This record gives sequence, C-alpha cells and structure tokens, in this order.
Amino acid sequence: MGRIAQEKRIMMCMIKVYCAKNHHQKQLCGECQELQDYALKRLEHCRYGERKSFCNQCPTHCYQKLRKEQIKRVMRFSGPRMIFYHPVIAFRHFFSK
Repeated sequence: MGRIAQEKRIMMCMIKVYCAKNHHQKQLCGECQELQDYALKRLEHCRYGERKSFCNQCPTHCYQKLRKEQIKRVMRFSGPRMIFYHPVIAFRHFFSK
C-alpha cells in the first residue's frame, strides 16, 4: 500500500472515531463527511506524492485555515483512541514516524 493510500485510510478511521464519539452517529454526519471529502481530496493532490511526510511536518500547508483547525481537533481526539479501535493501523502509523 502506498503512502497516500495509507494516509487516506488513517484519516478515514480517525474521522469515523471522532464522529461516532462526538456526534453519536453510526455513519458520518454531514459535517464530518465534508471534512473527510476535503481531506482525501487534499491527500490526492499532495505535491509531494508518495514522498510526503506527515502533514504536521510538511513545509507546504495545503489546508484552509478552518479545515486545518477541524483536522487538528479530530487528530487530537482520535489519535490516542486509535489504539483501541484500530490497533494495527495505529501501530503502523506510530512506527512509520
């Protein structure tokens, strides 16, 4: 699996955990679906492609300010919980740093 595909998978899992726990939805709510669509689109068009680093270490910030804050909120919430909901993905992500 390529770097972009991995990042997309991680992003979808994090947003799903965030929405389930904060918006109490089994499916993504409209707001979280929009955020996920935006994030996946940005990953698809990443100028660094398969050589990309983690977004927080990237010299080029491609998210709009509002979306960037939303993604940060999702990652702060979901990051520590990923070990319980998606342990394999969490370990791979942790050790890829």
